[in-house]
Amino acid sequence: MSELTLDELLLRARAGDVRAFGMVVEQFQTTVYAVALARLRDAHEAAELTQDVFLHAQAKLGQLRDLACFAGWLRQITVRMAINRQMRGRRATATEPEVLQQAPDHGAGPLDQLLAQEARQALWMGLDELKPLDRDTLVAFYIRGESLQQMSRAFATPVGTIKRRLHVARNRLRDVLEAKDARRGRATACTAVGA
Repeated sequence: MSELTLDELLLRARAGDVRAFGMVVEQFQTTVYAVALARLRDAHEAAELTQDVFLHAQAKLGQLRDLACFAGWLRQITVRMAINRQMRGRRATATEPEVLQQAPDHGAGPLDQLLAQEARQALWMGLDELKPLDRDTLVAFYIRGESLQQMSRAFATPVGTIKRRLHVARNRLRDVLEAKDARRGRATACTAVGA
């Protein structure tokens, strides 16, 4: 099943194939998390939102008319759900201050902030290791939130080429980040052995 294209996986997922949707999740999880983290600026909130986004996407996949638009559709779901989550948090803070003063603090503690900062730093370092075209494509779509049409005009390139570049650049970024994680894991293991 690993040789299936994204469209084939989505068709199978739409028909109820849970394994196919799991493979889609694996392919887009890093991207959804990065968008969520950029919006929410909290690692735990971003991880929770990532799960919620995929649950929502799985439930609504039948409503997606053009499977070629899946990546942008998933990104829009992520952004919309992140905004909703932020607004719910603000509303609770604005309407019930005396209740919140009595509640224990569940905000991002120092460790959460450090983890979120490390995740952002790793993402930007990974982007810096990419070729300029890959980096510019990912930053335009995922960080600045440009649409495919806007990117097509800015890069003077057809939308289909932009989609292919996004797919290729995402895979390259994933490979860079996984290699960094592997190197960091080996370094930690070596440090522990030498200690």
